[in-house]
Amino acid sequence: MGRVAGIFAATPMFGGKAVPMRVKAGLSLVMTMVLFPVIRTTLPELPTDSVSLILLVIRETMIGITLGLLSQAIFAAVEFCGQLLGIQIGFAMVNLFDPSMGGQLSIIAVFQTILATLLFMALGVHHFFIRSIVESYQLLPLGGWHMSGPLLQFITGTVTGMFVLGIKLAAPVMVSLMAATVVLGIMARIFPQMNVFIISMPLNIGVGFLILGTSLMVFMHTLEGAFGQLTRQIKVLFKVLS
Repeated sequence: MGRVAGIFAATPMFGGKAVPMRVKAGLSLVMTMVLFPVIRTTLPELPTDSVSLILLVIRETMIGITLGLLSQAIFAAVEFCGQLLGIQIGFAMVNLFDPSMGGQLSIIAVFQTILATLLFMALGVHHFFIRSIVESYQLLPLGGWHMSGPLLQFITGTVTGMFVLGIKLAAPVMVSLMAATVVLGIMARIFPQMNVFIISMPLNIGVGFLILGTSLMVFMHTLEGAFGQLTRQIKVLFKVLS
């Protein structure tokens, strides 16, 4: 139950603040009851003293949290992309409440997060994590989580990849808006009497929405590739922890 609860707490789909604590606890308990007959034969004898048992539960929970952070990094990249585009387009002051994390996000970030959530469920990525729970008991013993240099390097690489993925997702709109800004700068030099500030705001919104709509399939394809890499990342994480 520790590993299951850790994954449910770290995965944005189930661990958001909008999901009541009773629902999270109920889902963790039900999933534990479903998976326990499958992994029961691989479980060693549990410690009898309470201190060792508490430390074991904490380590098991950390294994689940570390697995869940892999999907958390992708959703954080989507939010980072949306925040960048919101500033570029001019929607930085138009924020909406994010029900998954409980904070304020740009309207573009909320829209892209909803798309990422739908794609997450459509591709069945949550099945990867359910399968990883069963496979983890074949590769990692109880209480096998430990902080080490390779694990810290893996987490650092995951965070770095989050920013790289965010830039990739935002690249089409960012490049287009940069080109529009350059054109406006040239026109301002040619026609000094033109009010560039008044023209730039609707132009950025129009170009941003146009490129955002035309590059939507590129956005989904890039995100699909990121979700497809989760299986390989989970295997690498198991090697680091084992």
